Amino acid sequence: MTSVLYDAQGPRAKRRNVLYTALFIVAFAAVGWWVYSALDEKHQLDWVLWKPYLSGSEAYTTYIWPGLENTLKAAAAAMVIALPLGAVLGIARLSDHRWIRVPAAIVVEFFRAIPVLVLMIFGLALYSQYTNVTTDDRPLYAVVTGLVLYNAAVLAEIVRAGILALPKGQSEAAMAIGLRKNQVMRLVLLPQAVTAMLPAIVSQLVVIVKDTALGGAVLTFPELLSSANTASGYYGANTIASFTVIAVIYLIINFSLTSFASWLEGRLRRRKKSTGAVLGAQDVADVAGTAATGVSA
Repeated sequence: MTSVLYDAQGPRAKRRNVLYTALFIVAFAAVGWWVYSALDEKHQLDWVLWKPYLSGSEAYTTYIWPGLENTLKAAAAAMVIALPLGAVLGIARLSDHRWIRVPAAIVVEFFRAIPVLVLMIFGLALYSQYTNVTTDDRPLYAVVTGLVLYNAAVLAEIVRAGILALPKGQSEAAMAIGLRKNQVMRLVLLPQAVTAMLPAIVSQLVVIVKDTALGGAVLTFPELLSSANTASGYYGANTIASFTVIAVIYLIINFSLTSFASWLEGRLRRRKKSTGAVLGAQDVADVAGTAATGVSA
């Protein structure tokens, strides 16, 4: 039996796939056993190393939670600023006016080409020499500045690509009924493009959360990863235990973010499918009258 997308497997293909699956399981189990044996040989699985995270709250209240709080604070501030800034830059790159389009393109390409760590270091130097920001707050400001500049440029390209992916007939039909360019963008193009852009936008937000760790590694910003380093030294160099806990926390944060985005995308698609309406003769006449008024104006 065949499908539109693929041919159904025959007996030999089924046996081959079963064999490949079994070999993969065996190889995966062997690698897992090798990792377990190596950790056990180095005494990295001893209870004394995992005890601070599994049988008490001191490690979390003293190290993990303050670091997580700083990570979420920096990531949230960067998201709140970078999202609208990226949308503005992306729309500006689509402008018909050269004096708007060209500067926006230069800004986007410039900051997209510079590593985010360089932008953070530049921000720290800027706040140290030319502002009155306190020493304790400078790392946070520098991390947020670097994340905003880089990710706003990337988000601008996502927005631009999402709008350009829409059929030209959408904007042509909107302009044919008398809508101005800003109305076409705000009422027709952006609402449709948001659903298509959402997975890429969320992927970039996940990058923002993870890139906060660069500030801890270089700028002494007390975020989640640097707090794990401090805890590891305090509790007897339990590096594997500390970083395992941090990895699980990052997984929970990013999985929650992507799960919410998937739910939101599905909800937006369902709303679009359920908003169809049948226009009567009077409705059509009203729309035609509005379009004629807009064109004559």
